[in-house]
Amino acid sequence: MSEDVVKKTNKRTEAKGDDPASQVLCHRVTELRKQNKLTLDQLAAASGVSRSMLSQIERGQANPTLAVTFRIAQAFGISIGELVDQPWASSTIEVVHGDDPNNLFRADDECQIRTLSPLHMEKNIEFYELTLAPGASLSSAPHYEGTKELLTVSQGQASIVSGESNSQLQTGDTAHYRADLTHVIKNVGRDTLMCYLVVTSK
Repeated sequence: MSEDVVKKTNKRTEAKGDDPASQVLCHRVTELRKQNKLTLDQLAAASGVSRSMLSQIERGQANPTLAVTFRIAQAFGISIGELVDQPWASSTIEVVHGDDPNNLFRADDECQIRTLSPLHMEKNIEFYELTLAPGASLSSAPHYEGTKELLTVSQGQASIVSGESNSQLQTGDTAHYRADLTHVIKNVGRDTLMCYLVVTSK
């Protein structure tokens, strides 16, 4: 997803992070901060995440949202996947729970974006559930070269623009298009648009 989408997330959870990803994140943030010889204040300034939140993350006392995790990764110059990467051999099944607010990229009156893929897969593939109100649209700047998206409409009608090309989708249709160009998903129907979005990189 584009950075502007991530920055619109305004929800934050400060519950204790007991899940494996949170524990990995707490060690990784501390490790990377020390490797880069940054103080908490310097990392806070670079990431836009408060010093108190960073301190809680490093102590394993916070379960940050995807938006917060994204900003921390950007401050270190790496992807979210690289930030939380570790061998996930302890279980062959990973569950992304539908009621977990930390999986929301964005949630407002016009648009809701919920991630359906684990964070550590972010550098290989991203899977999202997208909901747009009538007339709403989601615009994204070009991603890395070679990035493509697959969009399947589960309810409603959508318009897809990729560069100079555009197409109309009905319920059940799937579009495959370049995402290394400016691209837009718009709800052109009278009802709520619901779709599933897969982002792949070379």
